[in-house]
Amino acid sequence: MVESGACRAVTVPPATILAGPSGGGAVHVPVLLENCRARIGCGDNSDRPAVEMEEARRVAVDLRGRSFLKLLDFDRDDIRFLLDLSHALKREKYGGRERRRLKGKNICLVFRKPSTRTRCAFEIAAMDQGAGVTTLGPSGSQSGLKESMKDTARVLGRMCNAIEFRGFAEEEVEELAAFAGVPVFNGLTDEFHPAQVLADLFTMLEHADKPLSEIAYAFVGDARSDMGNALMIVGCQMGMDVRIAAPRACWPSREFEEPASALASANGARLTVTEDPLEAVRGCDFVHTDVWVSMGEPREHWEQRIRLLKPYQVNRELMEATGVRCPKFMHCLPAFHDRGSRVSEEIYRKFGVSELEVTEEVFESAAGIQFEQAENRMHAVKALLVATMGG
Repeated sequence: MVESGACRAVTVPPATILAGPSGGGAVHVPVLLENCRARIGCGDNSDRPAVEMEEARRVAVDLRGRSFLKLLDFDRDDIRFLLDLSHALKREKYGGRERRRLKGKNICLVFRKPSTRTRCAFEIAAMDQGAGVTTLGPSGSQSGLKESMKDTARVLGRMCNAIEFRGFAEEEVEELAAFAGVPVFNGLTDEFHPAQVLADLFTMLEHADKPLSEIAYAFVGDARSDMGNALMIVGCQMGMDVRIAAPRACWPSREFEEPASALASANGARLTVTEDPLEAVRGCDFVHTDVWVSMGEPREHWEQRIRLLKPYQVNRELMEATGVRCPKFMHCLPAFHDRGSRVSEEIYRKFGVSELEVTEEVFESAAGIQFEQAENRMHAVKALLVATMGG
């Protein structure tokens, strides 16, 4: 680890990670990897099944019964397997050849926060695979009100084959997993957003004609967040070139940066944390960002955060600073790029700002792949459900 001025970085020699056909190296699930780097289109009408799941699990890794709480719990082979499976299941859906591998299974989705993409991703992925779905919204259960998480876990675990949880403290989803007796999936906590980042990796692979070890990406904005943490850690796990650009007050905490640095050293990754957004994006294939005012952020803090993070807005200048021919913009959504929502209109009326973390120009440009990224959440979640609940 080297730290000087406004930047600290860890640099280690490059290492070869598991790569698909375009990157060489060991391929542990040949049937899954066929055409793995090809862009997926609706016109694929091959009669051959895209994947034989039972054989895939035997040949590669066995994730049955595993919870998915944070990426640190999974190794590179596990993550690569889920990416390959996401691709295969996406091809099946696009080709109209989807098999119902979760028929007779049930999943309960517990939401302590409102949700659009995560809820739709889990519900549709589960139903596509034949599973029953029960959804409990923020006011839809006694959990946390009249009943402890420990007791809720033991109730739901007796009725369901798996549970998804979207809430606040990481400790809540950890306790749920400890007592449920069935796989538990983290749909978002204050610390991590692993299902989103799995979809992000999948999306980057679809748009980069090279293996993960050759992909460089930057996260620009508030890096002391679930997305900042998760993107930093997964890139270091997978041997990628990871850049974090944020004001020093918004740098990832040592609690997350230290294990990320250790992973970078072990996996041949490069991790850079800097206050300079132009330096961070130089040579990057992908530029990520997230909202500056998060769910539950006190409104009295909005003006201070907008002022602090304004230099980190993703705009034309920042995208051009990559120096890459066709850099791509990514965002987990929702985004404040115009005045189209009640919250963004409120921000405009109070502070006179109509574009926050990304400009409308970038958001609506050909560089923006955020809606493919959103769709891929469903395919990545489906892979997670099939791998852990199937069999």
